[in-house]
Amino acid sequence: MSEKRFPRNVPNHQVRTGPNPQEFTMADVAFVATILAVFALVALVAKGVTKL
Repeated sequence: MSEKRFPRNVPNHQVRTGPNPQEFTMADVAFVATILAVFALVALVAKGVTKL
């Protein structure tokens, strides 16, 4: 079994270039705002149902 499964020419330290941290922060802010809006809507619906 002298044959290797993985080629040797693949570098071990591939630098991943993705979105900058500010984009992740804005995505987090949008996610939290959406969750808060959904919970507020559910609370309003629940309050309306209890008045029936």
